[in-house]
Amino acid sequence: MPIDKLVHFIYAEQLQVGLYIHLDLPWNEHPFTFGSFKIKSGEQIEMIKQLGVQQIRYSPTKSDIQPIAIKEAVIETPAAQPDPDLRVRLEAKQSKLQQFEYNNALRSECAKAFAATAQAVRNIDKQLHSRPKETLAGAERLVGQMLDTLLVDNDIIIHLMNDKTKGEELYFHSLNVVVISLILARDMQLQKQDIRTLGLAALFHDIGKAQIPDRILMKSGPLSAAEEKVYQQHSQWSVNAAKTAGLPPEVLRLIAQHHEMCDGSGYPKGLKHDEIDPLARILALVNCYDSYCNRLNPAESLTPHEALSQIYTQQKASFDPVPLNLLIRAMGIYPPGSLVLLSNDCYALVMAVNTTKPLKPLIQVYNPNTQDQGTVLINLEYETQLNICKSIKLAQLPKAAAVYLSPGKHISYYFNASAQ
Repeated sequence: MPIDKLVHFIYAEQLQVGLYIHLDLPWNEHPFTFGSFKIKSGEQIEMIKQLGVQQIRYSPTKSDIQPIAIKEAVIETPAAQPDPDLRVRLEAKQSKLQQFEYNNALRSECAKAFAATAQAVRNIDKQLHSRPKETLAGAERLVGQMLDTLLVDNDIIIHLMNDKTKGEELYFHSLNVVVISLILARDMQLQKQDIRTLGLAALFHDIGKAQIPDRILMKSGPLSAAEEKVYQQHSQWSVNAAKTAGLPPEVLRLIAQHHEMCDGSGYPKGLKHDEIDPLARILALVNCYDSYCNRLNPAESLTPHEALSQIYTQQKASFDPVPLNLLIRAMGIYPPGSLVLLSNDCYALVMAVNTTKPLKPLIQVYNPNTQDQGTVLINLEYETQLNICKSIKLAQLPKAAAVYLSPGKHISYYFNASAQ
């Protein structure tokens, strides 16, 4: 049997820096972020002793050092004297618990808004041809409601939404593009009417894909020249459908240009930077980002971190630098949906980012030594000793971690305003 499959206990007096221990206590009854960790200081040892735990479980294979031998350690029953420092830390932990409850409430509120908006997007798509006037009115109302949330003074939080629905990738792609486009337009301080125009174009930019044969749309691998020609016609097909619905010319122009690139490499006309509507340059960027994250074949999708890196390092000339820099600033280096390795060697999934503090996201941590997986989300804004080391792929995770942290078949985003 592997050594760490056995249960190893030591006395508190045997603790020393370098031991990997497990505190088998409820999360709110100890002052540490995690119940399992490697001891890094004498201060941590003193805090553990003050908890009054007689014996402590530890992992020999994860430790850098052996426990102090029993004959060298003085085994004493801890005196029942309150420690001021421990009390302060436990109060701080209680504050973190309140923050956790706030984060959960915020995510629950966001999930309800996301579900309602996603259903509205489905209805708009299904009713576009049969009830065009009502559909357009519904689309304008939907974008207006999203703007009412965005155009406030509070910080905006972008959440990863765990929607596992299959076969509706087009709906979620459109919704993602609307969400991110509106956030970028807000950060660029554009006029409200221009943001509304961009939102409508984002919502309808791919409706022409319904006319692409499945053998082309669902094909895995590169398209032939003939297939690519058919595929590229979806821009015009989208314009035609949007025009039939009664969308105004300024919206139609953005839809027509959502695959144009600033370096002239796009289609259908190969326009360059100044020839492309500024709003269409935002739409083209966001459409590309979300398409990388949400391929029809999930195995071909990039992680959000990889998608941003791909665009910035290899396709920078294709996009307007202003919205590109704002996209990175708003989403952070590790956008929601990114799988990451933490400085304590735990794996985590980025769940949300505050657009004003993108380097300190809200994360869901997988800890194989913890009994209560999923009970705590960690806000890195309040963790001075914990940070993200690097992005990783789902295939690099151990099986149990991959099952627990998998963001689903597609990455879906929604937002709400922070109340704090």
